[in-house]
Order: sequence, then C-alpha cells, then structure tokens
Amino acid sequence: MTADVWLPIPPEEIEGLPEGPGYHYWNGGEDFPADPADCAFYVVPYMKPSPLCVRPMPEMSHVQVVQTLSAGIDHVQPGLRHLRPGVRLCNARGVHEASTGELTLALILASLRGIPDFVRAQDRGEWLGGFRPALADKNVLIVGYGSIGEAIEDRLVPFEVARVARIARSERTTARGPVHPLTELATLLPEADIVILSTPLTETTRGLAGADFLSRMKDGALLVNVARGPVVDTKALLAEVETGRITAALDVTDPEPLPREHRLWRAPGVLISPHVGGPTSAFLPRAKRLLVDQLNRYVNREPLRNVILTTGASTG
Repeated sequence: MTADVWLPIPPEEIEGLPEGPGYHYWNGGEDFPADPADCAFYVVPYMKPSPLCVRPMPEMSHVQVVQTLSAGIDHVQPGLRHLRPGVRLCNARGVHEASTGELTLALILASLRGIPDFVRAQDRGEWLGGFRPALADKNVLIVGYGSIGEAIEDRLVPFEVARVARIARSERTTARGPVHPLTELATLLPEADIVILSTPLTETTRGLAGADFLSRMKDGALLVNVARGPVVDTKALLAEVETGRITAALDVTDPEPLPREHRLWRAPGVLISPHVGGPTSAFLPRAKRLLVDQLNRYVNREPLRNVILTTGASTG
C-alpha cells in the first residue's frame, strides 16, 4: 500500500508505524506537505480551529479514513460533505479519558472547596478559613456516559460520593449500575448535587443545558462542563449563576475562546479553565499508540477502531 498518510505528529517521532504508506507531517501549516488527492489516511491536527482542519478535505478525492485525535468530531463534520461515500471517520476514544477524568475531578474539588478564593486570598496575604462543601456524600449525575463518563466515575468512587446516576442517549446496564436514557433527564436533575456534562456535541445535545435544564437543578448545585461549550446555553447559565442559585465549573464555553469582557469571567461561583481537558503529558503517548494501532490495522486491512460513521451510509 503506497497511498499517503498525513500526520500532525512528525512520523519519525512515532515508533512502530507500518511500512508501506508515504508519511507526511502536516499540523495546519499554510502549505500542504503533498498533494491532498494522494492522501488515503488523514489524521486531523489536534486543537486547531475547524476551518483549518477541514481545509484540505475538499481536495482529498481518494481519502479512505479521517482520524481525529479528539473525542469529539464536530470540528471535522463540516468537511464531510466534500468526501466521497465510504470514508470512515474515527475518533480518539482511549486517548483523553485519563486527562479529562483528572480535570473533571480537579474542577469539582476546586469549586467545592473554594480553591480560587484561597488563591486570591494568598495574593492578598489573607488567611481565609471556614467550612466548605465536600465531595463526599454528594449525589452526582453524569450526562453523557461514554468512555470519558466512565473514566470520570472511576475517579469519583474513591471520594465516597453518595450516588452516581448515569445518562446516555439510550438505556443500558453496566457493571456499576443502570445507564438511564436521555428521556429521564428531567427526573434525575433535581436529585443531583453535581451535574457533569461529558456528552458529544450533536444536534440533540446542542443547547441541552438550557433554561429548563438549569431551572431543574437544585439550589446550590454545581454544573461541570467538560463536553463542548454549545452544550450549555450561556445566556441561560448566566441568568442562574448571577443570582447565586447554582455554581459552575467550565472547561469549555460558548463562545470559545471566551472574550476578555465576557460576563462569564466575572460571574459569581464560576470557575473557568481554557479547554485543557485533553492537552496534558498523557496525550502524546496515547495518541501515538492509537495511530500505530489504527495504521497497522489499515495497512493489514483489519477492522479499524472507533469508527463513528461512514460517509454516504450515515451522513447522506
């Protein structure tokens, strides 16, 4: 197999790539490394804007696989209409679970225990004591129970939470208990002290955490968003947090990046991290393992992992 593979990581830095394809490094630079028409396996640059990621796709007339290095695929979906039928789109399941799970717990603990207040007090040289909420004994609701949702629960368990409820698109049973369908969201929301959003961005989940969703959260509850910014209606969230009724910890926002003068920066009880759930030291080793595995499967004509959709069959 001599077709080209485009990688956003220099190929010489990835041990175990199969022989056969021609490897080209492209991480979003102005100039393409080769003719896009010769690319058969396109690995999308990581943490780059959607227009940049899809820029070569209209010219990729022979591409067979588009592989993201993110769990979400929304940033490449605008380019799918340019591809011929039969192209497989794969995500990076298995790459970000550890990092995103860690950040989710960090945001929860920092918000509950008042870490931002302590940092500001330290800057002032002020000893700021007092009682704070604990994660122990809290009811937690995870909305979006895929592999990242599972990783979050793995990390919640040692903190002695009272209960973890799980919601996904469809109902199923896991070793840890039932996963409720999205239709039961309205019933479960009022019971949760902490609501974690870890769902992909789709037409169903866009604006999911809107005025009705937020109004059903109990007084004093914490909303944590490690999904995508547009899963939350920013205007509706501001209306709630500015009254102090609920609090929020957000790794993603809408818009993103958040403009300097945006009200969310100064909203009471809101902790913001700048979309850093995935980019940690854990990323590269896992991304490289995924690419080596996928490309060996591709060269040997074995089934690929993490196929989210196939153009024509699923996208029309």
